[in-house]
Amino acid sequence: MRHGKKVNHLGRTASHRKAMLANMASSLILHKRITTTLAKAKALRTYVEPIITKSKSDTTHSRRTVFAYLQDKEVVTILFREVAEKVANRPGGYTRIIKLNNRLGDNAEMALIELVDYNTVYGKDAEAKEEKKTTRRGRSKSAAAPKATEAKAEVVEETAPEATTEEAPATEEPKGE
Repeated sequence: MRHGKKVNHLGRTASHRKAMLANMASSLILHKRITTTLAKAKALRTYVEPIITKSKSDTTHSRRTVFAYLQDKEVVTILFREVAEKVANRPGGYTRIIKLNNRLGDNAEMALIELVDYNTVYGKDAEAKEEKKTTRRGRSKSAAAPKATEAKAEVVEETAPEATTEEAPATEEPKGE
């Protein structure tokens, strides 16, 4: 009986599954987001989140424990330097899974798994970029605004001398009388 054994075998032996998850976790830490099947993404989430939690405390023991899972020194140093800084005050939930369209070849459910703190789509950086969008004609609003004010200034200058010449004689005549 398999009571209480909820691990997804993913159609692989235990050693193959362990190696695959270690490689996928290394890729996720290096690239900050990867595209895979939904089942593998869910299995990877349960594999990588305890590792990221372990990286918050930078001790020799935690580094050795994480290295036992990942088997890559470069990835471990990136995890403990860059990723641990970003997730230092986050109490969990370091990854996000976004469902994508099904794969064309075998219609498998695909998903994008990413580290939450490294996302540029949902962050403040995306809001700043949206404000700097250009118009359909290819000019930005900020570049078009000075040209419009220059055109208005030219129109005002052209009409201003004519108005002053008409007003000046009208005011001078009453003074002369």
